[in-house]
Amino acid sequence: MRKWLNLLAVLLLALMVVAPASAQGKRKKSGQLEAMQMAYAAAIRWGEFEEAWQLVDPAYREAHPMTELAFERYRQVQISGYTDKNSSVSEDGNVLRNVELRVINKHTMAERTLRYREEWRWDPEAKRWWLAVGLPDLWDGE
Repeated sequence: MRKWLNLLAVLLLALMVVAPASAQGKRKKSGQLEAMQMAYAAAIRWGEFEEAWQLVDPAYREAHPMTELAFERYRQVQISGYTDKNSSVSEDGNVLRNVELRVINKHTMAERTLRYREEWRWDPEAKRWWLAVGLPDLWDGE
């Protein structure tokens, strides 16, 4: 009986040590996600699409390279609003964030609103978050 109590005490002690470390790791990961999302939103709002592109998953960037012409197209618009509408976590652990963008065409000064869904993927090797879907398509349907 004493052997079982000692084993139980050791297991409880191990849980007390591991649980806070696990929670701390999740908080750190969550804090990193928030920082990446804020940096990305700021780059988009200020029209720094080349900087925003650097926050996109390298595998996505390799599969969908951006040309200078594509970046030139982004220079023709101004983002006047970037609103986080809601977030959720997918089954594979990626974070989905629905965003509303207000876009002004610099040539016509016409403003329009569009929805964009970000998907953030945790990279355990790099120990960082990446945007898995690329930059928003500001010309969807145009």
